Amino acid sequence: MSQAVIPETVRKLLASQPIELPIFHPVAIKLQRMLSDYDFTVDEVAHVANEDQSLASQMLKMSNSPMYMGRTKVATIKEAVIRLGAQQVINIALAASQASAHSSENPALDRYMKALWLHSHGSALGARWLAHNCGMRGIADEIYLAALLHDVGKLYLLKSIERLVQAGVISSMFDDELVMEIFEAMHVEQGYRLMQHWNFPAMYCDVVRDHHNEEWDPVNKMLAIVRFVNQTCHRIGLGLKHEPDLVLALTLEAEVLDIGEMQIAELEALLEESRDAEF
Repeated sequence: MSQAVIPETVRKLLASQPIELPIFHPVAIKLQRMLSDYDFTVDEVAHVANEDQSLASQMLKMSNSPMYMGRTKVATIKEAVIRLGAQQVINIALAASQASAHSSENPALDRYMKALWLHSHGSALGARWLAHNCGMRGIADEIYLAALLHDVGKLYLLKSIERLVQAGVISSMFDDELVMEIFEAMHVEQGYRLMQHWNFPAMYCDVVRDHHNEEWDPVNKMLAIVRFVNQTCHRIGLGLKHEPDLVLALTLEAEVLDIGEMQIAELEALLEESRDAEF
């Protein structure tokens, strides 16, 4: 759909909202920056993670869920860092903070946010699984984070709409078609702007920018995995879109990653299972 479909006044209002909207938890951002600087100790990661006890509790709950830990249990953030590694703990911090961010007191917006969280969280789990199955185990945690955040622009736009409704600037009545048009026209540009503002590494920013581009770099395997998992979610209706006629095996992404029908079936089963994850 054309960007011109969206009234220009709405576009300007949404694009002008403060970048500090509650999209990322400050503790999760601090942890991500520590990892980016490669200058931290286990104790420092644990100390920062424990700055917000509510987030720390959510992290421990998520760390011990079958989707993340399997058979081993952790009782403290420090223990989680030692057993899982800093990257995985920071991933869990961002996932926990994102889970809590995807909610609204406005029922219409809350419905979108919950569906978006199912998509983002499922994409992250699916991307990590696919990385392991495509010989990229060494960067599976990074690929997880890229998938978790690929649609962060949609969350930003929903938070922007929420703010404008609360201020009485726009109506609280939402037309599904208009919201989807706003997403299609603006979520990539706003997500990319958000990621750059928070100084996320370029590899994550590039995924946010290019995950819908018709022309993309097939050498970038992280991008290929996120794109493929995103399409798989659309095929099974995990999130805001349902495109059951997508033939995943015939996509360029499947060719680049050398994915067959058996792997696709296993990935779809994992994504279906992720619908029931509770944190």
